[in-house]
Amino acid sequence: MRVVVLAGGRSSEHDVSLSSAASVREGLAAAGHDVVPVTIERDGPWVHDGQALALRPAEGLLGADAVFPVLHGPFGEDGTVQGLLELLDVPYVGAGVLASSLCMDKVVFKEVLAAASVPQVESLPVRHARWAAEPEAVRAELAVLGTPVFVKPARLGSSVGISKAWGEADLTQALDAAFTHDSLVIVEAFSSGLEVECSVMGNDAPEVSLPGEIELQGADWYDFAAKYDAGGMRLVAPARVPDHVAEAVRALARDTFVRVGCAGLARVDFFVEGERVLVNELNTMPGFTTTSVFPKLWEASGLAFPDLCDRLLGFALERFRAERSGHAF
Repeated sequence: MRVVVLAGGRSSEHDVSLSSAASVREGLAAAGHDVVPVTIERDGPWVHDGQALALRPAEGLLGADAVFPVLHGPFGEDGTVQGLLELLDVPYVGAGVLASSLCMDKVVFKEVLAAASVPQVESLPVRHARWAAEPEAVRAELAVLGTPVFVKPARLGSSVGISKAWGEADLTQALDAAFTHDSLVIVEAFSSGLEVECSVMGNDAPEVSLPGEIELQGADWYDFAAKYDAGGMRLVAPARVPDHVAEAVRALARDTFVRVGCAGLARVDFFVEGERVLVNELNTMPGFTTTSVFPKLWEASGLAFPDLCDRLLGFALERFRAERSGHAF
């Protein structure tokens, strides 16, 4: 199968995408596919073999049978590229436009889960205009979350722009830092629970991996360096939780995947506080770097990386055929 692998993108996660895409290209090649690399430059052009591409609706992309958009963050994981691939009329790996957009926005994602009474860490959104106009009122509202708190740009990933704030002085600095990345910020209460992650793949009947536990190797929290630097964390799979808690994690991962309309793949992140399982967030295009959790959890579950890449392509084709025949998942 001829597969275009999209890499790079316009977001601050450009370099992470390049690393993820390199792994995916190797996995697809090992599975016997003809891999066609396309890089989206930081300023937007799509480039193949040194030449900028002209994209035309309904004409596909370089004759590919499918596209694997290994893109993270805005302009790649937020529904924008997914919409363009829909217009090109080509199958692609991963969630569609709505689910990609919904899950990229941490505030909207949490509101959707809250409407279904899904257990989560307490959080509050803050908009830049409100923070600039009424900082004391915002601080007063955030006080209900206690300390410490995590302050995050609402529509970024890979821990970019995230700070841990221990008090009011830290909070001001953390909010200002997050607002340099996004005009919408989410402030989350601290959880002392285990950080547990679960990989999901499929369409209407998703499969769920073993849950894995994130064990930090010296870092205070799971920041960018802990995620991507060699030795920053250790993945313990299966997670060191009782069997019934592990099954609760897996069930909630599957339910969350279906609830927000995901397809193809996702990684769902949790805090486990004893018997209590809290959803943290869902990533519709998780990393595929050498340290990334998504493929490692499938490997721990018995699925080799080339086979994983091959199966993800299969789900993309399955969804494309179903949607074009009027039987969308």
